Amino acid sequence: MKTIGLLGGMTWHSTLEYYRLINQGVQTKLGGSHSARCVLVSVEFDEFERLQAAGDWKRLTELMIEAARSVEKAGADFVVICANTMHKTADDVAASVRIPLIHIADAAAEAVKAQGLKTVGLLGTRYTMEQEFYRKRLEKKHDLRVLVPAEPDLTTIHTVIYEELARGVIREESRRAYLDIIRRLARSGAQGVILGCTEIPLLIRQDDCELPLFDTTALHAAAAVRAAIS
Repeated sequence: MKTIGLLGGMTWHSTLEYYRLINQGVQTKLGGSHSARCVLVSVEFDEFERLQAAGDWKRLTELMIEAARSVEKAGADFVVICANTMHKTADDVAASVRIPLIHIADAAAEAVKAQGLKTVGLLGTRYTMEQEFYRKRLEKKHDLRVLVPAEPDLTTIHTVIYEELARGVIREESRRAYLDIIRRLARSGAQGVILGCTEIPLLIRQDDCELPLFDTTALHAAAAVRAAIS
């Protein structure tokens, strides 16, 4: 079994889900008492949140490269960034280590295409929805049409992530607001919705919604399991 290098803490709530899903996945695949071989570097999210707000992606990239080199040195065979937004640094991180990086957008896109869908909505932080690093990968590499919410929905999604979900707060009114946004995306042509923030699956589940939802936390964790036991 290969050793998974997890870059976590962005936030710890979703990193906990990664650890659970990866270990459950390995046990399901191999049976018995099997669990995953993994090493984890967990960052201090308050620092990351402040650097994101300040637009200091240079420093964020430096911190991510440092974390990736740490898991490589600890024996990881590949890297998993346990956050969608921080995949803005993924190309630089991948170039800084000798081990491969499993990209979260690729895991999401493969699941979308497996259902035969061409147009998807994307929910995530403002950075993930507005900037090109994530959307363009879905569009250019995977030939998907990506829809993002308009204002004020975009701000609502971002605010709930940072002021509630990142702090472990789950509110029914926020769940309803997200589901309303998904309905508007569906009316705009979305055939499914990528939950492009690893905290969003803590708030909404497939049972809440008729439109197909793509849980990037679960999909990324499953990709890590496949890589670990291939």
